[in-house]
Amino acid sequence: DEALGGILAHSQRVGERMIRKGSLLDGDMIAALRASGRTEVICARLEPGDVPEDIAADRLATPFVSPLVARSRAATGRVNLSAEVPGLLRIDTAAIDRLNTIDEALTVGTLPDYAVVASKDLVATIKVVPLSVPGKVLTVAEALVRQGGSPIRLYPFQHLKVGLVVTELPGLKSSVTDKTIAVTDQRVTHLTGTLLPPVRCNHDEESVAKALDKLLADGADLLLVIGASAVVDRRDVGPAGIVRAGGEIEHFGMPVDPGNLICLGRLHDRPALVLPGCARSAVLNGIDFVLS
Repeated sequence: DEALGGILAHSQRVGERMIRKGSLLDGDMIAALRASGRTEVICARLEPGDVPEDIAADRLATPFVSPLVARSRAATGRVNLSAEVPGLLRIDTAAIDRLNTIDEALTVGTLPDYAVVASKDLVATIKVVPLSVPGKVLTVAEALVRQGGSPIRLYPFQHLKVGLVVTELPGLKSSVTDKTIAVTDQRVTHLTGTLLPPVRCNHDEESVAKALDKLLADGADLLLVIGASAVVDRRDVGPAGIVRAGGEIEHFGMPVDPGNLICLGRLHDRPALVLPGCARSAVLNGIDFVLS
């Protein structure tokens, strides 16, 4: 009798019926529990100022919504945020950390900063852990999120046309080149781009320069070069080919392994990259971070 109007703390099966955790116990539910032989039930009663879990989750989720990030309705104290388009996810981890230290009743879990996401991917979940939250705690959390704007941002991928130059040397199996092209096409497609017909050429700077000119004429927005042998420095065939075509090398090397032999350049107004040897593999490596 005392449970009438309380919030059920644990789901209860009554015959073929399931009374869910979080249900507000009414007369019919109490009668069903009693008829099934239950003599007691664990429930919660809200104190003045407490905000029920679904209302609290809904309120906290509202300032998290940002362009291209959709939200679910609140259920069991949870709201999920998902990507509306493929893109790069940016998370203000410091803001999330501050929010998660306000009170153990509130948690926000996200994918890592710089995660690559597809449309409809779950990017974050906002969860009210108990059945309610003190109103003052919720107000502080809402204010923290609103103060700096949503700590979750999604940047959609650009639909780029990508040109690929593949150099060849005697002794290099054609199957290796074919695999390299297939893996690159897979990477580009995953990021919503389009790989133009690749250009195979000899492993010398003049041939690379001519291949790059052709790809520019074909409308490439981004240029990639992968050599038959790994690039050694700025003066190697790939970078030298970019310079010979009228471009420049902006940076060589990257503190990521595998992938530290990447070379970043520009040809006219288009990015031009000389890829490290690991770009031949579909396994996650440094080139994936750069392309995304």
